[in-house]
Amino acid sequence: MMTSQQPYRCRTALALQGGGSHGAYAWGVLDALLAAGEVFDAVCGVSSGAILGTMAVQGFVRGGADGARAAMAQFWDRVVATNVLAPLTSHLDRWLPGFEVGREFGSNLAMQGIATVLSMFGHASINPLGQNPLRPILTDLLDRAALADPSAPRLFIAATAVESGLSRIFTNQDITVDALLASACLPTLFPTVLIDGIAYWDGAYSGNPPLGPLLALDPERLVLIRAQSRLRAGVPSQPADILNRVQELAFQTAIDAECALLPPTLTFIEYPADRALAGLSPESRAYADRAFLDRLFEEGRAAFRARAA
Repeated sequence: MMTSQQPYRCRTALALQGGGSHGAYAWGVLDALLAAGEVFDAVCGVSSGAILGTMAVQGFVRGGADGARAAMAQFWDRVVATNVLAPLTSHLDRWLPGFEVGREFGSNLAMQGIATVLSMFGHASINPLGQNPLRPILTDLLDRAALADPSAPRLFIAATAVESGLSRIFTNQDITVDALLASACLPTLFPTVLIDGIAYWDGAYSGNPPLGPLLALDPERLVLIRAQSRLRAGVPSQPADILNRVQELAFQTAIDAECALLPPTLTFIEYPADRALAGLSPESRAYADRAFLDRLFEEGRAAFRARAA
């Protein structure tokens, strides 16, 4: 706990990227890290990384490393049980009779294409009812009292202000369901989140995640867990594949620039997701089936073990 006499000492800081269901890879890395007895003093995350970090912090307060692992698992269990994209895709059968919606239409890019078609027929959004299926899950799971506990690791989650393009950082006491929804708001899928009269979209648009809040604590060690591909073999030629690669590159630019300027005295550890995500389609960011998430989870655990060996 930080007081005016005793500055906050940060040994290990975690930076968690967002990537929809690909965040299960980051979950696996963090689960293995905690199971090995590692501890963390601060976390910064965006999108699914923000939710993952929030669950880990509040779980840690309630039950240490085991509590953090249980809280993260509980969130992903709820994602599987509720199939969070079902409320969005269920409208398509009504709007486009005879149109079968399969898993391949779960991605942000596919949804963007469908939204374009719908707009031609007067539908402004793929989600005209303004539903966010994450809201009930986060309402049930968020423990604001635990986040505000003096023993809680420092938590920072970021969202992007739509009009200014600036990143807003929410800290332990500020983190609400709306703040988490803002950090994970892909605007073609979910309604824009208003907080204090300001509109917010996904935090990855301005930093994936921003490292400034963590570096301000002068950590001894920084651990970056990626959940998006940085390297991808081959040159895409199809429009959807091109757009996906453009998005991947854009989401890595800010974090790569920050990593290039890290102080040499800082121990930097990175868990890339390239191998785990190789061959996966853009649509897989929205897969919510148990086998898929468990596979990425185990890939994350394996990545930790390989580095520790």
